[in-house]
Amino acid sequence: MNLKAKILLGYSVSLALVILVCGWGVVNLRRLGKASDAILRENYRSILAAENMIDAIERQDSATLLVLLENQSQGTRQFREHEIDFLQWLGRAKDNITIMGEAQQLEALENDYRDYLIAFSQMPDLRSAKQTDSDYYYKTLLPQFQEVREGCSELRDLNQKTMLSASEEAQLVSQQATWSMIVTGAAAAGLGLAFSLILSDRLGRPLREMTLATEQIAEGDYDVTLEVNTKDELGQLAHEITTMSRKLKAFRQLNVGKVIAEKQRSEAIISSIVDGLVVVDDQFKIIAINPTAAAILQTTPKQAQDVSFLEVVHSESLFEHVKATAQSGQPPELDEEQSILEMERDHNIQYYKFAITPVTTDRDKMLGVVLLLQDVTKFKELDQLKSDFVATASHELRTPLTGMTMSINLLLETAKQKLSDTEQELLQTAQEDIQRLRALVNDLLDLSKIESGRIEMELVPVDVGLLIKKALSPFQMQVEEKSVELIEQIPEELPKVKADANKITWVLTNLVANALRYTEAGGQIRVAAQPRQDVIYVSVADDGDGIPVEYQARIFDKFVQVETEKDVGGSGLGLAICKEMIKAHGGTIWVDSIPGQGSTFTFTLPIVDRSPVTEGDSMHV
Repeated sequence: MNLKAKILLGYSVSLALVILVCGWGVVNLRRLGKASDAILRENYRSILAAENMIDAIERQDSATLLVLLENQSQGTRQFREHEIDFLQWLGRAKDNITIMGEAQQLEALENDYRDYLIAFSQMPDLRSAKQTDSDYYYKTLLPQFQEVREGCSELRDLNQKTMLSASEEAQLVSQQATWSMIVTGAAAAGLGLAFSLILSDRLGRPLREMTLATEQIAEGDYDVTLEVNTKDELGQLAHEITTMSRKLKAFRQLNVGKVIAEKQRSEAIISSIVDGLVVVDDQFKIIAINPTAAAILQTTPKQAQDVSFLEVVHSESLFEHVKATAQSGQPPELDEEQSILEMERDHNIQYYKFAITPVTTDRDKMLGVVLLLQDVTKFKELDQLKSDFVATASHELRTPLTGMTMSINLLLETAKQKLSDTEQELLQTAQEDIQRLRALVNDLLDLSKIESGRIEMELVPVDVGLLIKKALSPFQMQVEEKSVELIEQIPEELPKVKADANKITWVLTNLVANALRYTEAGGQIRVAAQPRQDVIYVSVADDGDGIPVEYQARIFDKFVQVETEKDVGGSGLGLAICKEMIKAHGGTIWVDSIPGQGSTFTFTLPIVDRSPVTEGDSMHV
């Protein structure tokens, strides 16, 4: 018998027991219904007839009294009307004889009523003496009336007694039906429970054995043997599980060597990587680390194994980046400075550039994160040396350039009449070149101060709209000469920002000057400010030639100049200084440009908080 047949058999037995109980209940209900119907059908009509006959005979007695009270016509008419009613109900009672002795009772009642009618018809004439009529009523009519009424009452009592007996019989039937239903239901429930236990045991035992077997296989123990002797689907499944365990055991023995070799190969690859490499699982525990990373983190691969990432790295910010990568499934978007990790080793600061990469399956299930640490300490030191050299050279060049400027200016003022036109032109060119060199030296010194943190800034609440107007006022003559439209898009009641007014004015001046250089006649330059959340966006947009794609990523680097057909000059330091100044204010700056359609430079400034700020507060950045 297969599994389907066993289940159907179990349901069939249960269904048969339910049908048996329901059938037995229907039989008992029908018996109870018949008993109740007998009570109503056999006795109710006779009781109703007896009650109506009592009512009719009493009204006839009242009519007799009317006759005695000298109202013969009305009394006689009323007597005859109720006589008809009495005879009708007597006839119905005779048609509904169902009880032994009821026929004799009705026959005696009919005879008594006939005698009563005869006595009424023999009543003396009303014109005789009243005493004679009263005597006749009390001596003849009243006893006959009482005898008829008593006969009706006996008929009613006989049927009521019979109805009570039938009710007791129905109650007995009900009790018998209740007990029989209880016994039948209990027997059916017992049989059903016993059969269910037997069937569930026959079905559940193989399932329990197979469950234990699969748990054993899941734990890696493939020595599984199932003793299920049934030939149904469960037996077939048990046989397949046994076969599967044998095949898995053989497959495991075949692949253990390959897995070990692959693991050793992966460990060798990780160990051979020059940069530091740390592999973290989805619970942020280190599952692999190469010797380079272990040395950087001042630990050993064995000590770091299965240890929390934060306990080994001791960097909250780096852990937050790793956690965000694991949660989002995307590497973090960090700028160059944010991706640098500072570590102290042997009382020296070491710099490591890190990269975080998520590890996922084909179904985007997160497995872990890979952290790559690259030592950039030497590059940092070289960059610092370069900055120091530039600062020193700029400072040393400043004095001779000042002397040269004074000398050339003196020559142009005192010896101008003695010089030829060519000599004067050469001096003018030299003066312009020296001014450009002085501007370059000043830019280098400013940039050096910003990078070294020695620039002083006065951060106070300022009105961005006033700063923009102040920065644009020197360009009015230039835009008119070049036929360029300068548009201000500044909403009213802008919130104030915390900034150094001179530094932000310098940034705006530099951005507008760049836009003016690359905008043709008839073009537009738009300067806008817009609050968003807790910052204000300030943008300078033009419709010039735009910036080539290859320059956009490094346009804010030092000495980067876009190569165009126009030779606009410049040191290539303006945007780099702008970037450092905006960063010193806690903001960011970026460019959006489409070649041939213009550029938009945008920077943010934090809106001043509600706390009071003392005018003239200064800070070193």
